[in-house]
Amino acid sequence: MDKINYLQMEFEEEEKRSKYLSAIEALLFVSGEPLAIKEIARVLELEINYVKMLLNELGRSLEDTSRGVKLIALNDCYQLVTKSENSDYIQLLLKKNVRQTLSQASLESLAIIAYRQPITRIEIDEIRGVKSDSAIQKLIERNLIKEVGRLEVPGRPIQFGTTEEFLRQFNLHEIKELPSLDLFEVAVDENESKE
Repeated sequence: MDKINYLQMEFEEEEKRSKYLSAIEALLFVSGEPLAIKEIARVLELEINYVKMLLNELGRSLEDTSRGVKLIALNDCYQLVTKSENSDYIQLLLKKNVRQTLSQASLESLAIIAYRQPITRIEIDEIRGVKSDSAIQKLIERNLIKEVGRLEVPGRPIQFGTTEEFLRQFNLHEIKELPSLDLFEVAVDENESKE
């Protein structure tokens, strides 16, 4: 193969790659929701490994500080989200404050659910030592937890687990990325020995 044909093939390959990158960005933008890599590959009629390579390239290009969005991955699903440094402008546009903080009770309940899921409200109440109805309702409203099933016991109590929104809010790809509880036990032991 001569050098001219080789350069022509490289140019055509680069054009295809750019076209696919653009298409993936458009699909993610229009979707608004996380898209499974399998779905992206199906729509573009490409191999999953090639799509994964393109997604990695798109993610790197969006890391540039001049870009307003970034690419996140959640359980082999990908989504475009706004960068946190732009949240004040977005709040002004939407005219609402989305940065409402969670109460101590909600944070405690969320931590218990995240580490012990699936878990019932009664089990959460037992761990906390107080009722958690209001905290759980707030977490459901904020889409941080959801019903994931029911226990097979009399009364069939609802079991709760975290959502994909929880993963997004805490910048996790999967629940396994939560810090180990052993780290917290070491910190507590160290604090108690200092007293």
